[in-house]
Amino acid sequence: MTGVPRITLLHSRGGSCLLSRRMESGKGALRGPSVIARNRGSVMDKIPMTRDGHAKLEAELKQLKSVERPAIIKAIAEAREHGDLSENAEYHAAREKQSFIEGRIKELEGVLGLAEVIDPKTLSGSIKFGATVTVADEDTDEEKTWQIVGEHEADIEKGLLNIKSPIARALIGKDEGDSVEVRTPGGERSYEILKIDYT
Repeated sequence: MTGVPRITLLHSRGGSCLLSRRMESGKGALRGPSVIARNRGSVMDKIPMTRDGHAKLEAELKQLKSVERPAIIKAIAEAREHGDLSENAEYHAAREKQSFIEGRIKELEGVLGLAEVIDPKTLSGSIKFGATVTVADEDTDEEKTWQIVGEHEADIEKGLLNIKSPIARALIGKDEGDSVEVRTPGGERSYEILKIDYT
């Protein structure tokens, strides 16, 4: 019947559903808004990561599963043999370590399962994820070099800058010769971008 609304519920993979309000017309045209309702947690954001960072996390996961996990299981079994567990310090220490190992394994599996590996060598142009950037402090002329990487591979001591950090956010989209101002715990800092490298 023309002008009569019809609600159609369509299920899709991952528990998502498409709820559409259709207004029938003589030509079968669709009118009115469509609403997409997704279950919470069914759509997860990908985690950007460099090849090196991804390889390091995979190596850590392998070490935990093949070496650390069996070793702590053995240590717990040996501690049990010492008698009363309520006063067995070795047993409780081993159980705490086991809890840490299992938690880290779960965390790494989750991160690697959502990883979007990006090869910086395929990129060029203004600063983006994966870029290695050399800057000069405009007050002290001190030069620093950072590579912008994912949060799970970041290590500022090694020059690996978290893409979510204030400095990285200020650098993204900029070009050589540009200046950026960054608010740090020590106050405002200004940097001139000297070089952008993707090799």
